[in-house]
Amino acid sequence: MKLITRVTLRLAIVLLPIMIIWGTVFFFYMVKEINDETDDSLEDYAEMLIRRTLVGKELPPPGNGSNNTYSIEPLPDSAGNGATISFKDRRIYIHEKKETEPARELTMTFLDRRNNAYRLVVSTPTFEREDLLRAIFTHLVILYMLLMLTILFVTAFIFHYSMKPLYALLRWFDKYQPGNGTDNMPADHQTQEFRKLTEAARHTIERAESYMERQKQFIGNASHELQTPLAILGTRIEWMIDNTTLTEEQFAELSKMRQSLHRMNRLNRTLLLLSKIENNQFPDRADIDLVEIINNEIGIYSEIYGDSIKCSTKLPEKFIVSMNESLATTMITNLIKNAFLHASEEGTVDISIRKGELVIANNGNEALDATRLFDRFYTSGKKGSTGLGLALVKSIADSYSFKVEYSFKESKHLFKVRF
Repeated sequence: MKLITRVTLRLAIVLLPIMIIWGTVFFFYMVKEINDETDDSLEDYAEMLIRRTLVGKELPPPGNGSNNTYSIEPLPDSAGNGATISFKDRRIYIHEKKETEPARELTMTFLDRRNNAYRLVVSTPTFEREDLLRAIFTHLVILYMLLMLTILFVTAFIFHYSMKPLYALLRWFDKYQPGNGTDNMPADHQTQEFRKLTEAARHTIERAESYMERQKQFIGNASHELQTPLAILGTRIEWMIDNTTLTEEQFAELSKMRQSLHRMNRLNRTLLLLSKIENNQFPDRADIDLVEIINNEIGIYSEIYGDSIKCSTKLPEKFIVSMNESLATTMITNLIKNAFLHASEEGTVDISIRKGELVIANNGNEALDATRLFDRFYTSGKKGSTGLGLALVKSIADSYSFKVEYSFKESKHLFKVRF
């Protein structure tokens, strides 16, 4: 989930109870204000009725065009202890409308000049609380939706604008390849947090680059130093086989030693080549015809495997790629060798080039682990494999920004190189 989506959802969750509390407070505040205004109006009307009653003037008829209704009735002497006033909500029947409506009612007692007590009841229609509550709820929902849309738009705009340095740094990380250093790393010098994040990322990458450089130097130096003793050991084993009288058991043991030494020698040369590729020691480029290299390699492996593996090709007359000739040969050789080596008996190897893509396929029983296939020293269990062939292909492809992909379709292993 994106950060902006998470922020928006959290804002929505926080705003919902706030809007509910605000709507409840607003409802009761409106009821209080309306009641206060209604009570003031009732008090003024009651005061006018009392004055007219005390001076003996004619009282207005109940249906004089206003919605107010009143009644005045004398009280027993015991009830005339002084003026009192009270308000309450009740429902009254409106004759003109022939319906019952909510009303605000004022009940007041007063004394005339002779200390006779009277009760005055004045009422006026007021609002339907349910209607008001429904209207407030409806408008509250509409307001909430508008508020959320506004907040979403404003938050997204401000967020994207404020997070530009972070997005630029993330894009840089997506394109970053080990060994390229911290060149062109974006930096925001205005925001303290982004500045610290960029500096931390820069220091981390520089440390990683330093460790990687040391590792490459160690592998390169170790592989280079091993070449001489490995060559001497190989020469002495050959000399012993050719110039000494050996028993059958001794000859078998020396042969095993020679095979192990040969495998170690291949492994060492491959590690040395990987180190040179990662150190960019193959800067020279030329226009290389991959079709010519492919045809040469097919001829070699077709002779080795004879008729047990059939090879079919769909190649153009030429396919020119600008790269180092030695690396191009190494990449093609390892891919074709891998296809022949892992194809089942009486199997097939299909090689094609179209739309700038080289596809090498061989039949198989089950898919390989695509997440580890190009890792160093990962093998599928084939005897004699060093586990460096596909890692070498991947390293060469990465150095030229080619893309190497593996898939398993219709009982076939497919290796694709997109140039």
